[in-house]
Amino acid sequence: QVQLVESGGGLVQAGGSLRLSCAASGRTFSNNAMGWFRHAPGNEREFVAAITWSGIYTSYAESVKGRFTISRDNAKNTVYLQLNSLKPEDTAVYSCAADQIYRRWPPTSYYYWGQGTQVTVSS
Repeated sequence: QVQLVESGGGLVQAGGSLRLSCAASGRTFSNNAMGWFRHAPGNEREFVAAITWSGIYTSYAESVKGRFTISRDNAKNTVYLQLNSLKPEDTAVYSCAADQIYRRWPPTSYYYWGQGTQVTVSS
């Protein structure tokens, strides 16, 4: 059974930082793009960042460019999202996702999804 499990969320003041992790189990994703999404109450789920299987190429939403950094460690089957200079509008449930297509970039859909971790930024 394939699972993606996020961790690292929490409550932080504006301007603070968090590091989210997404650990995969059940299969390896070393040849698959992975991404992070977020969903705030009353809003649609939105794309945050994505990374290729090698980690060489990344993509970010305009709203997080320069503040968030996606990375991965294929030896640990884990993808990370470093969140810096957090703003109250970054408050959301952050979920990771994995593309099931071998070395597709950019991903046009994601097949595997985690349950998410809550990030709350106070002003």
